[in-house]
Amino acid sequence: MFHDRADGGQQLAERLSQYAGRKDVIVLGIPRGGVPVAFEVAQALGVPLDILLVRKLGTPGQRELAMGAIASGGVRILNEDVVRELGITQADVESAVREQQVELQRREEYFRGSRTAVSVEGKTVIVVDDGIATGSSMLAAIEALRTLHPGRIVVATPVAPPQVRARMLKSADGFVTVHTPERFFAIGEFYEDFSQTEDSEVRDLLRRAAASPATAQGAA
Repeated sequence: MFHDRADGGQQLAERLSQYAGRKDVIVLGIPRGGVPVAFEVAQALGVPLDILLVRKLGTPGQRELAMGAIASGGVRILNEDVVRELGITQADVESAVREQQVELQRREEYFRGSRTAVSVEGKTVIVVDDGIATGSSMLAAIEALRTLHPGRIVVATPVAPPQVRARMLKSADGFVTVHTPERFFAIGEFYEDFSQTEDSEVRDLLRRAAASPATAQGAA
């Protein structure tokens, strides 16, 4: 359905044309794979581009089980039910936060360089990823983003199975996709080129977006 992530972003931007040129709109890409898609969307709409980094807080001894997450902007969310049921101590929580905060800060500094994060307060925020399979990671991103008080959150992705729409609309204010195939095994099957997005590419795309007259005009 898509040649690569750039093609996915260009097709997705056509579905988001009502947001073009609006000064209250920001596009946030989910690193790493969501950023090449988000770059094309932001360029086509003429609005600013930034990233939304989310790091899962794994439970002690079961790191794949999330007890919460931290995100860009100093956001911290906890699943109090998991914390209570597993008897997780405050010390355990703080230890997990410190560990993930180091990695989140390292990535933010690498990706953004000296540029500060774009404020989302009161804005319409379009959160972009290269595909959504189950929606669990995106739901965590939405929950984190809510604490920064955006005016409206729109989730946008080139491809997602039909059942994802209902899940997204329970938390987000809008959901936009290009394709919703019934047969869905993996995001990569819908791209001819689904090679890994490198950290250096994310950094370069953010730098290019910051220097672009189109996005600068949208941010003015």
